[in-house]
Amino acid sequence: MANQKSRVSVYLYIPNIIGYARILLNCVAFYISYSDKKLFSVLYFISFVCDALDGWFARKFNQVSTFGAVLDMVTDRISTACLLVILSQIYRPGLVFLSLFALDIASHWLQMYSTFLVGKVSHKDVKDSNNWLFKAYYGNRMFMGYCCVACEVLYIILFLLAKNQNENLTNVIADAAYQSSVLLVLIILLLVGWAIKQAVNVIQAVYLSAVLLVGKVGLKQTATLIIPALSANI
Repeated sequence: MANQKSRVSVYLYIPNIIGYARILLNCVAFYISYSDKKLFSVLYFISFVCDALDGWFARKFNQVSTFGAVLDMVTDRISTACLLVILSQIYRPGLVFLSLFALDIASHWLQMYSTFLVGKVSHKDVKDSNNWLFKAYYGNRMFMGYCCVACEVLYIILFLLAKNQNENLTNVIADAAYQSSVLLVLIILLLVGWAIKQAVNVIQAVYLSAVLLVGKVGLKQTATLIIPALSANI
């Protein structure tokens, strides 16, 4: 009974409640995405900002949990994935955004999976990694924050810039940069952060794929590692 009450209390952690609110915001945002692009952008960005808030509350009130970590990552990945799918329908070549969608999902799934596999508390624990960019990204919250914000804001700007379907991605960016020097500087700053984040995703996917391929942990062993970790920290 005590264990059941403990689990219920985890669902009511402040960061997890913020996570539920983010889901609702995203549902509303994507529902109106084509009818009101500006309101969509505002709601989407608010949900993105709340991603930083739930982490702060989790650390502040010692309310870190595996359930919260999974909820946070799933919400992040689905939100970004939906926006990338929309962009793939607006811009040509759409395969660019679908490739980014696949890379984002694959790299983060591998990161979360390996976290449970080795029994780490957080998927951001990369102290045992030898890659300097990987460690810099997850080891410095400001740096990681810049890359994440740059990535999401770039996608929002691309969504707002598109006037019609089948827009040429290169032409839209070039036209926007030509019309405003401020926008040009902003796009450059966003592209740098975006590029770093994609590089981290590639490193993450390649490195962790290799780790899982050469690992000698079978399916039964994997289950015995993951299930207790989830049950203990839910």
